[in-house]
Amino acid sequence: MDLALAQGNIELKQFFRTRESLVFTLLFPIMLMVIFGSIFQNVPTADPTVSLSQYFVTGMIASGFLATGFQNLAITIPIERDRGVIKRYRATPMPKWIYFVGKAFSVGALALVSTVLLLIVALLFYDIKLPDTAEKWGTFAWVSVLGLVSFALLGVAMSSATPTGRSAPAVVTPIALVLQFTSGVFFEYSLLPDWMQQFAAIFPLKWVTQGLRSVFLPESFAAKEVAGSFEPGKTAIILAAWCVGGLILCLLTFKWTTKRDG
Repeated sequence: MDLALAQGNIELKQFFRTRESLVFTLLFPIMLMVIFGSIFQNVPTADPTVSLSQYFVTGMIASGFLATGFQNLAITIPIERDRGVIKRYRATPMPKWIYFVGKAFSVGALALVSTVLLLIVALLFYDIKLPDTAEKWGTFAWVSVLGLVSFALLGVAMSSATPTGRSAPAVVTPIALVLQFTSGVFFEYSLLPDWMQQFAAIFPLKWVTQGLRSVFLPESFAAKEVAGSFEPGKTAIILAAWCVGGLILCLLTFKWTTKRDG
């Protein structure tokens, strides 16, 4: 455990010392919330009691999980692989699982910071209210954990699909943007074309945003969802399935070295 905490501390220091990672992973969702939240502040949704800016906030919290989990790992791991960092870790007496626990520690800490910052902005400017029941706090906890774990595992798996560290942002960023545009982050999900809804429903981001809407939006909004409810049971099952599937993909595909290293 001491090794794991030390590795997590190293990961966090590396992150905060890299300006590009700090801006695009941690601060970019906040900038988007301020910009789009201001634009959508007086635009109503299908439920007249909820503004589009309030709807948008829940999507940006989910996007924060996507950025700290999926994008962060899918970009940084190939860079470390190219630089031989992972290869050197593998050659040390340190157990292999310590490397991944360090990544998990870093992802969890960054997701917590991102969520707190997003909620502060949402509370101050967009009339979002914190959950007022233990049940909603519980929903927020399990949606956040399952969503973040699934994103992180898919990020580790995706890290082996990018040919080089230099090309990783060009490969990963468009994937994240497509998922955000189709999963009800920037636009109201029920108003998207049917084919787009079906596509987004395959991936975890749609279910994380829907689960967070059940926490931060009033119960009356459930009737405006595509299924007529927030579907908490289905959300939990699909996110758990993605966690299992992501773990399997990691075990099958993760590479410690580049092709040139053998």
